[in-house]
Amino acid sequence: MKVSEILKVIDVDVHNELKKPQDLVPYLPEPWKTRVAASGIGMMGSGYWSPVGGMRKDTKPPGGGVEGSDPDYMLEQLLEEYNMEYVVLTGILYNISATHDPDFTAAIASAYNDYLIAEWLPRSDKFKGAMVVSTGDPLLAAREIDRIAGHPDIIEVIISSATREPLGHRMYHPIYEAAERHGLPIAVHPGTEGTGGTGAPTSAGYPTRYIEWHTNLSQMFMAQLTSVVCEGVFVKFPNLKLVLLEGGIAWLPHLMWRLDKNYKALRAQVPWLTRLPSEYIRDHCFLSTQPIEEPDNPKDLIRLFDMMDAENILMFSSDYPHWDFDAPDAILKRLSLEARKKIFYENAKKLYKL
Repeated sequence: MKVSEILKVIDVDVHNELKKPQDLVPYLPEPWKTRVAASGIGMMGSGYWSPVGGMRKDTKPPGGGVEGSDPDYMLEQLLEEYNMEYVVLTGILYNISATHDPDFTAAIASAYNDYLIAEWLPRSDKFKGAMVVSTGDPLLAAREIDRIAGHPDIIEVIISSATREPLGHRMYHPIYEAAERHGLPIAVHPGTEGTGGTGAPTSAGYPTRYIEWHTNLSQMFMAQLTSVVCEGVFVKFPNLKLVLLEGGIAWLPHLMWRLDKNYKALRAQVPWLTRLPSEYIRDHCFLSTQPIEEPDNPKDLIRLFDMMDAENILMFSSDYPHWDFDAPDAILKRLSLEARKKIFYENAKKLYKL
């Protein structure tokens, strides 16, 4: 029996793609319109070659186009197949932040948001949108949030985890201020770590192969979350929620333990924190299930979930149409029914006010 026959499902990370970069041309002003029409977006990738590619082979639309670019096929293959109530369309354009020109990246983000609203959200009331902003110029990003946030089907802001400076730095605070003002969570997603204007993809520098780069994405999320907590983002913006997408989950208990231990001796460096770092994380942060680490002994995963209060901070994600897609009836089978209800449905419904 499918999980969707027992539980309602909301998928918080579904990647809708452009059929071609020129799809954004109608939504761009000059000089960017001419540039994209002639040479595309020029968006950077990770630079690491994957032997399995980036997408599920069966997600290519029958009518042509790249994987994830056909809303009707997505509705059939994902939402109808698993009886999903809603999916959050996260796109791929958050990766534009790695490109050096902040005016260009802001223009691409705005064009994508208009494209999303015009071409995707009207196709189904089950589609909800994550608006993209570029971290290259946080003031322009805040202006974009103010411009788009009133749309009823835009339910969060998405940014890249690949940045020049850690996300707690005050240069990014205009983004958080605007998101909080409009009641929108901030989602953070990987993809271009180590490219363009971003830092090295691991704490040790640049790995050789995709397997290393992909495995070490959790390091980036650990560093970003530590920065956000220690720089007092959740103190300055007490109503802000942070969604960590596609960065793994097993690292979180260790990070909370280590932060709490260090805080007890080093709290003079972060006098704005009046509670343990782990308490801010539990109150403000959500993680997506994909890619979920699966130990040989399923009981180990349950113990890990107990350590991090998983049933209250995890939300289901499939990562469709990517190669490491997780079907909702393929994971978390050993959890209690109550915990699965929260992770597959209730946590997302509450966070996004669906």
